[in-house]
Amino acid sequence: MDSSDEYLRFPIGHYQLPTGPLAAAECAALITQLEALPAALMAAARAAGGERLEQPYRPGGWTGRQVIHHLVDSHLNAYTRFRLALTEENPTIRPYDEAAWAELPDVAATPVAVSLALLEALHTRWTILLHHLSEAQWARTFYHPGMGRTFTLYQALALYAWHGQHHLAHLKSLIKTDLTERGLRP
Repeated sequence: MDSSDEYLRFPIGHYQLPTGPLAAAECAALITQLEALPAALMAAARAAGGERLEQPYRPGGWTGRQVIHHLVDSHLNAYTRFRLALTEENPTIRPYDEAAWAELPDVAATPVAVSLALLEALHTRWTILLHHLSEAQWARTFYHPGMGRTFTLYQALALYAWHGQHHLAHLKSLIKTDLTERGLRP
């Protein structure tokens, strides 16, 4: 993979796993990113428009539509993982096949506005929970068998804040560049 492919796949860089607890200000900044994500996605989807949302953000990548629906799928799972970690001792979460979910028929049939509304409601509920966690609760964990590792809720917060910005950057790439610049047309 050349550097342009790497940039198209990871326009904000790779996720950096925090090695220890986050300061209260760091948590607050990441929660703010999650709070702002639905509105930013809505603006990016509007700016891209219907035709561009049907195009992949990179050769071999998902379409803008798939990215939006994927974010809801992923963040619904994340919200559930947080709740499991807060109510069980180091639960083993259930991974899912993201690529297969992106190909399910509801992705093509559901207007992106439905997923954007769902993401807004989900992030409202999720960030209310996050604002009320104690330091001890942030240190709670879940085990991800697909990744073969345990995550603290601090680490999961950083992961999903990054995840939202990662895919927001994919949608913004649909706005900034035409298909030729992304290598999708000769």
